[in-house]
Amino acid sequence: MRHLFELLKRFDYVVVFLALVAASIVLMVQNTNYQRSVVLGWTTAFVGSWSSQVSSFNEYFNLKAENEKLAIENARLRAHMEESYISYNDSLFVIEDTVYKQRYSYTEAKVIKKSWTKHNNYIMINKGSLQGVHPDMAVISPQGVVGVVLNCTKNFSTVMPVLHSSSQHSVCVRRTRTNGTLLWDGKDYRYATVTDIPTTYKLYKNDTIVTSGMANDFPAGIPVGYVETFDSEKNNGFYEIKIRLSTDFNKLSHVYVVENRFKKEQDALIRALPEN
Repeated sequence: MRHLFELLKRFDYVVVFLALVAASIVLMVQNTNYQRSVVLGWTTAFVGSWSSQVSSFNEYFNLKAENEKLAIENARLRAHMEESYISYNDSLFVIEDTVYKQRYSYTEAKVIKKSWTKHNNYIMINKGSLQGVHPDMAVISPQGVVGVVLNCTKNFSTVMPVLHSSSQHSVCVRRTRTNGTLLWDGKDYRYATVTDIPTTYKLYKNDTIVTSGMANDFPAGIPVGYVETFDSEKNNGFYEIKIRLSTDFNKLSHVYVVENRFKKEQDALIRALPEN
């Protein structure tokens, strides 16, 4: 208390000045309509600005929850897209009618661990067998292809991304529907290689590469990347294509695990094929 009195004594002129200013403002506001409106305007503007800043601050910390809600909603919407269904023309109907059966379903998941600078990278997600995830299921991001589920526990799964030396996927040029193979050379996470595209088909820079749907994992038409450079100097009848991957693996945080509900049936037919 003694220190407080000493502090007030040291700044007594300042305290008196501020008290007089405050008293003057109060008297002015109480007795003059114009000054009252001006002060109220200043106060309103200050409070409004402060409330806006507080609201923005709270919204920033609520982004995580909102992003998770959006990911769940996007998974639900993807499951209702046309390419997630397979159509049947039922001859039992007299009129021509198309019955759709859902082929692909989507489960949102969060990336909890990942690598993107190694020769053989991996991704871990927070969904496992208890959530319906199992090996060989496709994994995509909002931007495009990610990889394939490799192993699962009850609540977690590891994914082999396209950034892996053993990764290999069937893709095509969206404009020409020409099929090729997606590979990764283990160098830059932003780029990959597409082979087996015949040079008889015209190719252009920025042509879009998408999944072909020929494999039993990814739906057709999922973005893979965009043609960066290409050449046919090996004279083997095929392009050597470098593409910019549509998925940014450095920033990857949310993914969708894709289930092909007809995969077992399709795989069984392939296994039943006679060996060459």
